Amino acid sequence: MRVGTIDLPFGEAPAAAQGRGLSEAGFQAYLPRLRAEAERAGIRRETLDRIFPTLTFSSRTVQLDRSQPGGTPGVTPSGSNPPFAPFRARHVTRALIDRGRARYAANLSQLREFTRRYGVPGTIMVAIWGKETGYGSYMGNFDLLNSLASLSYDGRRRELFTAEFIATLRLVERGFARSELQGSWAGAAGHPQFLPSVYLRLAVDGDGDGRSDIWRSHLDALASIANYFRASGWRPGLPWGVAVRVPSGFDREAVANRLRAPRCPAVFARHSRWLTGREWERRGIANSLPPDAMATLMEPDGPGATAYLLTNNYRVILDYNCSNFYALTVGILSDSIGR
Repeated sequence: MRVGTIDLPFGEAPAAAQGRGLSEAGFQAYLPRLRAEAERAGIRRETLDRIFPTLTFSSRTVQLDRSQPGGTPGVTPSGSNPPFAPFRARHVTRALIDRGRARYAANLSQLREFTRRYGVPGTIMVAIWGKETGYGSYMGNFDLLNSLASLSYDGRRRELFTAEFIATLRLVERGFARSELQGSWAGAAGHPQFLPSVYLRLAVDGDGDGRSDIWRSHLDALASIANYFRASGWRPGLPWGVAVRVPSGFDREAVANRLRAPRCPAVFARHSRWLTGREWERRGIANSLPPDAMATLMEPDGPGATAYLLTNNYRVILDYNCSNFYALTVGILSDSIGR
């Protein structure tokens, strides 16, 4: 799960942070306030005494956060929509599919058990794993406590990052070593890139050793992804969506969505209103959805190209990362792994 909107290359830029008045001295002056927040949240004093003297300001983290574009992947700052096809070509590669099929086959019995337990297809679990960390090949090497404390100090999203910092302290109190608590600059960690608060809510033990370790156990990670999707409303037996062709002369205005979503409005603005699979058939869009399944239409490459009818399960993928391009690539990767 990503806090930012687009993953960017790492790059040290301390001068930029210092230019905004941020510094190690300012960070150290801020820490008593952060400590007081943690103490009010119930973190033990001995934990605070052990961790806070070790914290240092990460200007690199702040610079990466400040470098994030303000928009959403798939939507330019001007509000126009770039095509999906080039993004798909870069992000659903033959290598990623082949590695996903190998991971799926190697873990088939466990994935079937997780599907029985949580109702989520194994191919979806593996696709998220592949999309987030290349099947565990890159999970981030930022010290979570330093990064999250630095982002709290920066103040742009202080409430969010203070909460995630405190959640990371709870992981310390659960027995995780400081050296284990590494991840992305924004706090996403482990094989599934869970934020610390998400770990606390939804991480589960998938390998039966009595511990939920999304850093070292890919089975814990896969089971935790499935648990996340179940908690977000995944409906067993329903596809995430299907590729369709929209006939020429189709009346798009008649199915336009007039509502503005309160969350990720630019993402949902690309979707039509909801109709059943049967109603889409009647409007000339042949599909393999269950006749009564509700779906919304999206044409990510514009008229004349492949379009998609998207179900509620697509919305669950968006809950993991609210980007149409992200969700489509997860769905397509999942289908490709399962073929």
